[in-house]
Amino acid sequence: MAIPESRQQDVLAELLARRGATVLRCPLIAIKDTPDTDAIQQWLEAMIAGKFDDFIILTGEGMRRLEGFAERFDCQQDWHQALAAVRKIVRGPKPVRELRKLQLHADLAGAAPTTDGIIESLQEADLAGRRIAVQLYGSNPNEKLIHFLQNKGAEVTTVAPYIYASDAEQQQVLALIYQLAEGAIDALLFTSQPQYKRLASVAKKSGLEALLTAGLEVTVIGAIGPVMADYLKEEGVRVDFMPEGSFFMKPFVTALGALLADN
Repeated sequence: MAIPESRQQDVLAELLARRGATVLRCPLIAIKDTPDTDAIQQWLEAMIAGKFDDFIILTGEGMRRLEGFAERFDCQQDWHQALAAVRKIVRGPKPVRELRKLQLHADLAGAAPTTDGIIESLQEADLAGRRIAVQLYGSNPNEKLIHFLQNKGAEVTTVAPYIYASDAEQQQVLALIYQLAEGAIDALLFTSQPQYKRLASVAKKSGLEALLTAGLEVTVIGAIGPVMADYLKEEGVRVDFMPEGSFFMKPFVTALGALLADN
């Protein structure tokens, strides 16, 4: 089983190993703190100074990174007090879990765990003059959400606490492509779009696109949820399974086990 995952790779690997699988780890992406620490410090200072009315939290990873920066800058207590004071709007369950660790709760959740879900939840809200902080993920500017908020009269400030280091470990990516083509991998599990983008990018740059396509055709392909599945299908990749209803690691592995048992 190949798992191109770094953020929760240990969790997924352990779940697979418990079921007797041999796990090949291929970290197609790595997540790191943004190197622009000055921007993060300035943003934290603005938050602590009470310069935001609302805080839109898009990812649990973002909350963890901001918490880490607050600890680094020795302002955790002030950061927690500032978080408690603003209206906290979350995209999905992962930010909720991170808030709970701080004994805080979300004030509003997206209608679905997507940008469109956030927009739907705020569609009828009066945001004119609201000072809204938005936690971005990776280098994605999320122009759709930002433009929506600005068009409703909000004053928007963004913070991007982490980056995807997608140029890491290219040799492992190349090795994975060859193993897929050789039929050495039984299943390949995708949990985020940057993983496939990195895989396809390395294949293209190395002249191995046909080899990757052939390898994917003979390998069981899993997607963590419908957004990932739709993306893969748009890229011409067949999706064999995904969890039903709950899009987390354990149901993902359970769905794989059910598919393999049937076959």
